[in-house]
Amino acid sequence: MLPLTRNLARRAAAGVAVTAALVAGLTLAGPALAAPPPPPAGGPPPGTLVDPSELYVDPYSSTLTAAAGLSGQAKDDAELLGSYPSATWLTSGTPAQVEAKTADVVGRANTADAIPMLVAYNIPFRDCSQYSAGGATSVAAYEAWIDGVVAGIGDDTAIVIIEPDGLGIIPWYTTIDGTLEWCRPAEANPVTAAQDRFDMLNYAVDELGALPGTTVYLDAGHSGWLTVGDNVSRLLRAGVQDADGFFVNTSNFQYTANVTAYGTWVSSCIAYVTQVVPLNYWGCPNQYWNGGPATGWSGVAMNNYGVWSAGNPDPALNTSGIDSRYDLILGSVEPSTHFVIDTSRNGRGPWDPPDGVYSDPEDWCNPPGRGLGPRPTLDTGQALVDAHLWIKIPGESDGKCYRGTSGPLDPARGIEDPAAGGWFVQQARELIELAVPAV
Repeated sequence: MLPLTRNLARRAAAGVAVTAALVAGLTLAGPALAAPPPPPAGGPPPGTLVDPSELYVDPYSSTLTAAAGLSGQAKDDAELLGSYPSATWLTSGTPAQVEAKTADVVGRANTADAIPMLVAYNIPFRDCSQYSAGGATSVAAYEAWIDGVVAGIGDDTAIVIIEPDGLGIIPWYTTIDGTLEWCRPAEANPVTAAQDRFDMLNYAVDELGALPGTTVYLDAGHSGWLTVGDNVSRLLRAGVQDADGFFVNTSNFQYTANVTAYGTWVSSCIAYVTQVVPLNYWGCPNQYWNGGPATGWSGVAMNNYGVWSAGNPDPALNTSGIDSRYDLILGSVEPSTHFVIDTSRNGRGPWDPPDGVYSDPEDWCNPPGRGLGPRPTLDTGQALVDAHLWIKIPGESDGKCYRGTSGPLDPARGIEDPAAGGWFVQQARELIELAVPAV
């Protein structure tokens, strides 16, 4: 098993005594926490693990809660998906409420000698007020909320994913090339909104990262989105150097091989702009032109709809050029920033919508024909990849997808999709049937 960099290595030193002490004091700073109800019918008993990595399978997960209200094949599918470790999303509540919820999950997981995964998802102007709109109402409110998460974890062990899309979608943000991005909420102050976002993420990294058993990761999008240098500029401003690393592909569908390559380039770029040529983000090779020494400086844009590899005979799937350029510019400097990959729905890669059918295909929103990716594990066989995780909960809807129409039906499916976070029976079936590797 690969160590999760800084903090998970302290887990053994913390021992049973620390776990017992925290369990005994779960309600220290919040309201009394009632005993949870029995696990949903059909779910695994507390502490049951189907994966040898010791990631926690929560018997009170939203997946198994959904299963309790289903029947037949739909119930079987939800129970199967709920038997694998997936994240607990913390998305709202007062500081006391989020402390209580966090303490409950983390306490049960650590009592079972397993590692829970939490997603902190409550930053102001979350998702730029789109499908997953919401979040705290101010910087102070967000920091108080993070304090609640910190108190709920205490000295126990946890993996914390900090704000998916928090760096990919920043309100009133101007990129390193001077472009003002599209997210411009009227309620946000154009002068301070972007810096507020970085300040809040730094606060979350500092407070959560100071806990002895907590491992924290920041958002780095995916290989079909930001350039490597643009991504790194945001990560460094958000405090990635003080975190345990970053996460890629959350709620997305990019092939594991592709985001492994992309994450490695992001890590290499961090090394380059911090140790070789400070702040030269534009000097970082990226996925939109893949030429380099290994290809005789001949290059094209990488194609997201196939599996990338070094030496691939298809030039658009060949990573050798970019790999060799990083070897050239880094010299003896080694990339060292670790990352984790969301593999919950990427077994078939991203959806390639048919040309000319949809005015806005929304290819990220409940795309048809996708499958589960690699199962969650902390043993990836990749030096920089700490884990494959199911961060996005497979089977839960991305939202009501209209693909440029007025709705209410999703024209790619011919049905009305559930609201964001709702259980999507048809998608759950697809993900299982089309899983790679097979379930």
